[in-house]
Amino acid sequence: MPVYDTVIIGSGLGGLECAYILAKEGQRVCVLEKNRQLGGTLQIFSRDKVIFDTGIHYIGGLDKGQNLNQFFTYFNLMDKLRLKRMDENGFDRISFEDDPQDYPHAMGYEPFKESLRRLFPAEKEGLEKYCSELQATCKAFPMYNLYPNKDNEIDFKYLKVNTKDFIADCVKDPKLQQILAGSNPLYAGCPDKTPLYVHALVCNTYIESAWKCIDGGAQIARILCKNIKDLGGEIFNYSEVTGFTYTNKKIKTAILKNGEQVEGKNFISNIHPARTVEMIEEGYIRKLYRKRIQRLENSISVFTLHIVFKEKTFPYLNYNYYHYTKQDVWNSIYYKEENWPEGYALFVPYSSKCPEGYADSMNIMAYMRYEEVKQWENTFHTIPKNRSDRGQSYLDFKEEKSQKLLSLLEKKFPNIRSKIKSYYSSTPLSFRDYIGTSDGSLYGITKDWRNPMQTFISPRTKISNLFLTGQNLNMHGVLGVTVGSVVTCGQFVGAEYLIDKIRTAT
Repeated sequence: MPVYDTVIIGSGLGGLECAYILAKEGQRVCVLEKNRQLGGTLQIFSRDKVIFDTGIHYIGGLDKGQNLNQFFTYFNLMDKLRLKRMDENGFDRISFEDDPQDYPHAMGYEPFKESLRRLFPAEKEGLEKYCSELQATCKAFPMYNLYPNKDNEIDFKYLKVNTKDFIADCVKDPKLQQILAGSNPLYAGCPDKTPLYVHALVCNTYIESAWKCIDGGAQIARILCKNIKDLGGEIFNYSEVTGFTYTNKKIKTAILKNGEQVEGKNFISNIHPARTVEMIEEGYIRKLYRKRIQRLENSISVFTLHIVFKEKTFPYLNYNYYHYTKQDVWNSIYYKEENWPEGYALFVPYSSKCPEGYADSMNIMAYMRYEEVKQWENTFHTIPKNRSDRGQSYLDFKEEKSQKLLSLLEKKFPNIRSKIKSYYSSTPLSFRDYIGTSDGSLYGITKDWRNPMQTFISPRTKISNLFLTGQNLNMHGVLGVTVGSVVTCGQFVGAEYLIDKIRTAT
């Protein structure tokens, strides 16, 4: 094999974006992916000839002039994506058991405020404060606004604010407080941990504009891969990295599971930092750095039910539901097993093959701790090369959880069972196997307002030619990972130079 300028470990969105940036700058790059399918959480799968997304259920900030639109223009994605704009009157809807009212998150800040003012007329000033502070928080992060962060100039005050307390300070109505935090499964919100900047950066991008990927988010990975190859980059699947060789305290080669070695001048790991340091031999990084990375807490995982509908039986919903059994959106993450699920996030994909006005599928996610599936953790399942039999007990476990989730779903959508052709489920083990987090974590490292700098991971490691990227760097989500790829590649080509290239891309 040739010597590459940069070898990238993992083909998630961050890895592919790094490959594109560096290939565009003339580097010889290659991407190594352990699974068959590329893209990390951009992966899709098919059941009964219906496509399901694994992670990218909708995307924000894609209107002309918005930040992700400009990033995607630079990546040569924007004019190739097949997108459907979501319901402007309520792209997200928050609902509670025993309350017939749906509470909308409308698109655009003025409609967002107005739709909630109609329901909570006494909270006009509070909603104004909430929205203005949300926007101010986002403006405090230069890279998200396509400006280089020259001197680490993020205002520290925006890091040390708790989201739940912030919302309560803005609006006094307890119900409205719950509604404003209602989409917190997008970031696995914890009442005692989640910083305001996480809530703000995630919610802002969808309030600006919200979109579904027609026929799934894998198109993003597919287009990026073609663009990388057109620039001379190489991509290899079934290429799991298990370790490294070294020379002069630098990494020389990545060792693959089959024994082959891939040589590079620099290496970027798009896999979890804890998994990355596990592959580094003792003596090449300090014990304190290793322990710090390995002790960081990961966010919770999910159980997902994937439903295939009988033809022309279930109407297409151009919005998402976040539903709760109690008027407490924060503590469903701390559910008790006997009360599971205490809420769910519901997404209806848009399929070009489905008759107009109807849906062919639905995804329902409910929080699930890894401990619930730990008894089967020594089994692995990645199609087609690694298919452990987890046994009947695992199938029984999934069926029990599926039925509980269906029973809760039926309260919101009566008679939905009669419209189901088939259903399938995935657990934290599925996420672990296909995405590569050791505990199936949904969003990687948990952010904590009480110690914000502890959970900001530098793209530089203690090995001079090994760098990190991906959702654990600064933020998860399409925009967060995209910004992370720019932060990482800025170490190679200069952040100010790269941001200028992106800002002026057409």
